[in-house]
Amino acid sequence: MTSKPLAMRDAFLTRLLGRMDSDPSLFLVTADFGSPVIDAIRSRHGSRFINVGIAEQGLINVSAGLALEGFNVFAYAIAPFITMRCFEQTRVNLCLLSQVRPMSVSLVGVGAGYSYVVSGPTHQCYEDISIMRTLPNVRVLSPSDHVSAGDLFELCHEPGIRYLRLDAQVLPVLAEGHLDGTGLRRLHGEAGRVALVSTGFMSHTAIAVARGLEERGISCTVDDLWDLSRFDQDHLAAHLRDRDVIVSLEEGFTGRGGLDAVMQGLLRERAIASPYLPMGVPPAYGFELGSRAELHREAGLDDESCIRAIVSAVMEKTGATR
Repeated sequence: MTSKPLAMRDAFLTRLLGRMDSDPSLFLVTADFGSPVIDAIRSRHGSRFINVGIAEQGLINVSAGLALEGFNVFAYAIAPFITMRCFEQTRVNLCLLSQVRPMSVSLVGVGAGYSYVVSGPTHQCYEDISIMRTLPNVRVLSPSDHVSAGDLFELCHEPGIRYLRLDAQVLPVLAEGHLDGTGLRRLHGEAGRVALVSTGFMSHTAIAVARGLEERGISCTVDDLWDLSRFDQDHLAAHLRDRDVIVSLEEGFTGRGGLDAVMQGLLRERAIASPYLPMGVPPAYGFELGSRAELHREAGLDDESCIRAIVSAVMEKTGATR
């Protein structure tokens, strides 16, 4: 039976609440950002909950101090603010310090990509993968539905610093079952001419694109890359060999160090010569308001635009004509 869709934050925080009942080492710090589950955490575990207010720099400083005292800390805020407003504090007080002292801090950012559709570019988040990947001691985790978001809670108990980028919208479940240790999950197909590699919300788009390509006679696979830092490179490389075209899809700026940079590095290191097509947000801020689908059309990330671009790339590779 398919799970009823939930918000990613609710799935993750519900796991946290349940574990706080039995594990006194868990601590939640938030930057004036709440939810019904957080209300329950504050009610049941008020001594292990702090709201620092609209102060993300303080959020990181407090979280670092608690982690040094032995707590397993979850810092919770809106995605662009927990990655950009407090970048120096994250770099110095978490990344540098975690190399010399054991610390466990999970930065939980809600609002990846376009998911705050009506709030405009100040609250949308196209840069977080790029920014957090620059920090050598941060593991970047990017679930695509509430099932995978809930599962990622189980990775937050070992020493280290993690950034979890959660979508703000309630999304359909893409796959049941637990995540494995490879850092990716196959969502569609067993083999094909085109390999689609996606992360976060764009894994939903990738499924629709794959079906559209197959209606046009182009077989393909979809791999959801949920661990952008420690995925099994051998496993993914094996999936990508001998394809007509390899495509990445992300709700982040292209050419700025996001998923496309991850893919380019892998293809170069493993000498995979198939044509590569990175698809994402053009590197410029947009001020148009609308639904997510409308914003995707504006950026050329809607299903039909992706299908047309991929069909063109396949035809160029094979020398076919329309």
